[in-house]
Amino acid sequence: MDLILAMDLMKGQVVHGQKGERNTYRPLVWGISPSTEPVEYVRFLRPRFLYIADLDHIQGTGSHIRAIYECAREVTKCYVDRGCRSPDDYLSNPSITNVVGTETAGSDLTLYHGGFLSLDMREGRVVPSGEDPVQLLTELDTLDFEGVILLNIGAVGTGTIPPLTDLKSWRGAFKGTLFYGGGVGREKDLYLLYRLGYEGVLISTSLHRGLIPLSFFREGYLC
Repeated sequence: MDLILAMDLMKGQVVHGQKGERNTYRPLVWGISPSTEPVEYVRFLRPRFLYIADLDHIQGTGSHIRAIYECAREVTKCYVDRGCRSPDDYLSNPSITNVVGTETAGSDLTLYHGGFLSLDMREGRVVPSGEDPVQLLTELDTLDFEGVILLNIGAVGTGTIPPLTDLKSWRGAFKGTLFYGGGVGREKDLYLLYRLGYEGVLISTSLHRGLIPLSFFREGYLC
């Protein structure tokens, strides 16, 4: 299972996210990195795999494109969600895997080819459609994505993952590559997700709180 460092960017800084309440996000000054400047942050932490959410571009208020390309050069693989609203928003870079979020992609996901789909969830429902994620996951095998990220926005930064029944039902509904992000709090959560068959996990807060070792992210793999 891949261990992927999640990094949220806003107004030129790495910010700490919690519950998707973006108006409360502030620079991650209390983390283990001495810098919140994106490239310096990545160079200090040295993860193998990186996920970047360009929150300014997602919200239509700006872009971190230069920082994204610079950070991508520092890692083996960089997943980037910049709020794609059409396939024209895809980035072309050998180190970047584009991520299309349901929050911004629109209703016709067949327009997109390649990259990962981020199935954005809040309170157990897909954002913004309100669908049951199990129903959508069962339909995704026909689409042209390399894999899916289950991004549980409401759990981000809380250290609490969903009930076992939900994690099992989501994994069982999709045959392809499935990552999970949101509320992964301790090492035991990693091993649970691994046993359930998830191929990757996105984490930030638990690293900075000292609950999951930095060495895990530098190695990039669990088991």
